[in-house]
Amino acid sequence: MNQEDWQFPGSLQPDPASMDFKLDVCLNSVVSLRAEIPEDGFTADTLGTSRQGNGVLINSTGLILTIGYLITEAETIWLSTNQGESVPGTVVAYDQETGFGFVQALGTLRNIEPIPVGSAKNLSIGEDLLVVGHGGRKRTLRANVVSKHCFAGYWEYFLDEAIFTSPVHPQWGGAGIVNGRGELVAIGSLLTEEITAEGAMQTNMAVPIDLVYPLLENLKNGLPTREHARPWLGIYATDNNGQTVVVGLAKNGPAETALIQPKDVVLEVEGESVNSLADFLKKVWAIGTAGSNIPLKILRNDKTLNLSVKSADRNDFLKKPSLH
Repeated sequence: MNQEDWQFPGSLQPDPASMDFKLDVCLNSVVSLRAEIPEDGFTADTLGTSRQGNGVLINSTGLILTIGYLITEAETIWLSTNQGESVPGTVVAYDQETGFGFVQALGTLRNIEPIPVGSAKNLSIGEDLLVVGHGGRKRTLRANVVSKHCFAGYWEYFLDEAIFTSPVHPQWGGAGIVNGRGELVAIGSLLTEEITAEGAMQTNMAVPIDLVYPLLENLKNGLPTREHARPWLGIYATDNNGQTVVVGLAKNGPAETALIQPKDVVLEVEGESVNSLADFLKKVWAIGTAGSNIPLKILRNDKTLNLSVKSADRNDFLKKPSLH
């Protein structure tokens, strides 16, 4: 089967007769998003130079909401509808804290209505949802909420509460997570694994839509999504047997410059002990904004070292879209 021909089995697709909203109108708000990134981009080695996923039309001016890693450093973006029409797009913003990305369509997205934007706050465990990818019903998955809890990503990313759904959608990036009223409640982000009473379960992690509202307000007023950037160290870290261990470093990033090394164990931030990756990130961000000096105590080969990392704004390392 051609990759473009795949579809979910009928039993996993939504039934229009069981929906209290116009299903196809809702599904048509999700577009395919294809982004091309320069080979010398900061994220080219880790995320690739050709990225494809989904985006969701959220207003009548052509603003598309997606997951930010798809469009980071994008040089060109193309948006395609379920009707087969394509228009170019341009990056409006990538909010590092939430992971949301915003793209402006540079042409008219015909016969598409913006999806109503709702809230994930009252989602309950077991609640039925739709995970909507580009392609209409055949690529829309009936799923349910497996859990809601905090999420810490090794790339210096943290959400107080993320949404985890199952079964998994194979094209989760930027997928629209839709509730039983046809409202957008989250944006698909990652493939993850949850530990349940029955064992390990693959899930999709999604970013709650509630985090988008203050960002939209800033964009409407011509402001950046954030007034100040968090301090970024360029550390890739994970939890391992109760310790927070450095597993990698961003090339030429602040931590590499400060001589942090892979396999270092982070013991303290500014004199306060670290008990998890999430705790490490929160303590770093509590010190100040990007540019702050971050004092770390690390364990390396049974020796403790005190190092200071001059943090940076992650965005300063990324290529910006060309202006035409």
